[in-house]
Amino acid sequence: QVQMVESGGGSVQTGESLRLSCAPSGRTDRYNAMAWFRQTPGLERERVATIYTASGNTNYANAVQGRFTISQDNARRTVALQMNSLQPADSAMYYCAASLTAGGSDANAYDYWGQGTQVTVNS
Repeated sequence: QVQMVESGGGSVQTGESLRLSCAPSGRTDRYNAMAWFRQTPGLERERVATIYTASGNTNYANAVQGRFTISQDNARRTVALQMNSLQPADSAMYYCAASLTAGGSDANAYDYWGQGTQVTVNS
């Protein structure tokens, strides 16, 4: 059973940066896409960023465009999310996900998930 393992969350002040990392545990398949989602209590899980592993193409939610950068290490099947200029609205549980055949912004398209890492941005 494959599970994604996230790290790098924490508590920061407005305007500061954090870097999240994600690596698969267990068998590592070749994924079509890897992504970061986030969720706050009472709201739906929101796609933050996606990277398509073969092409390196990326997509971002409008709310993070220009502030967040998703990147990958193909050899290790890992993905990172560099988050700059953090705002209180970015506070959430962040989840890493991997899709074997699809991608995009729909959480149902992803096959493997992590347990999440908490990001808190204080004003």
